[in-house]
Amino acid sequence: MAIKVGDKIPAATLKVPTKDGIQDQSTEQLFGGKKVVLFSVPGAFTPTCSMKHLPGFVQNAAAIRAKGVDTIICLSVNDAFVMSAWGKDQNVGDAIVMAADGNGEFARALGLDFDGSKFGMGVRSQRFALIVEDGVVKHVAVEAPGKFEVSSAEAILAKL
Repeated sequence: MAIKVGDKIPAATLKVPTKDGIQDQSTEQLFGGKKVVLFSVPGAFTPTCSMKHLPGFVQNAAAIRAKGVDTIICLSVNDAFVMSAWGKDQNVGDAIVMAADGNGEFARALGLDFDGSKFGMGVRSQRFALIVEDGVVKHVAVEAPGKFEVSSAEAILAKL
């Protein structure tokens, strides 16, 4: 079952590229005591993800933070090296935490994974965005297959 408003973010460990190398960060570290926007993409370097989804959050990061958001996290079922390279390619800087869910365990725990095997992608995360306060989900926006509407930076900014 997919995560819903009022649910607590499940316990998991994600790999996060930092200036000190790749580090394990728990969901408690990432979400505890903070207001967080988490958005997830099916894959780093894929067309919609690279041309619209991540760039929208980079461009709107200051406006999102101005609404009281402490952290913006980009999640993908890719390894941390790919997420690091994608962040550099997209000039993310320190505006967005590029979190790797390499085995898709967090996406599965959220109930928001899908099987992209017919596209040669294996198990991936659906395209979605969450607003989370102190580990509790306050808003869920899951895209219909092939769509990019409700999880955009602009849509999330309007919900903050």
